[in-house]
Amino acid sequence: MSIIAIAGSPSARSRSNALLRYAAQALARQHGAVDSLGLQDICAEDLVQGNYAGQDAARLRQRVAPARVVLIATPVYKASFAGGLKALLDLLDQTALAGKIVLPLASGGSAAHLLALEYSLKPVLSALGARHILAGVYATEAQVRLDEAGQAQFDESIRERLDAAVTAVSLLLPAREPHASYDLGRLASRLQLAV
Repeated sequence: MSIIAIAGSPSARSRSNALLRYAAQALARQHGAVDSLGLQDICAEDLVQGNYAGQDAARLRQRVAPARVVLIATPVYKASFAGGLKALLDLLDQTALAGKIVLPLASGGSAAHLLALEYSLKPVLSALGARHILAGVYATEAQVRLDEAGQAQFDESIRERLDAAVTAVSLLLPAREPHASYDLGRLASRLQLAV
């Protein structure tokens, strides 16, 4: 079984990627290794030009294909998800998310953009074949605070919603095999690069 975490923010201080790290680390503890990727894994020129035939795009598709679970995090700008994430999703096959459990995560400046997951991201995920899209978690700037080192502090309501989302994913997956291994330090380091 494979879980992949896709970071849609290029920012070094990203609240959406903090949500992603939290969920990915919780799932890694329960189910083993979590792969992670982000905008930095695709050549910027290929992203901008939508170079579906590029090597980075092919690697992206190869990494997403075996995943049983896809975690997708994005900042919300102007009431929609990030353009960089859209460019990355455009490099996937049309049915890349078919048969997968998808958990969307997002952060935005205020609660005014709460429905961006429902009205902008989920339709794109559905167009990629996703039929099992779990209720997402949206957090505002006030609910996810980043300290000087970029470490996230979640308000209690967001932590509870993240824990509930992780539980929802876990209930749909088999338990981790006793000999499965994972490296939380590597995962955290990798997702830090993806912020």
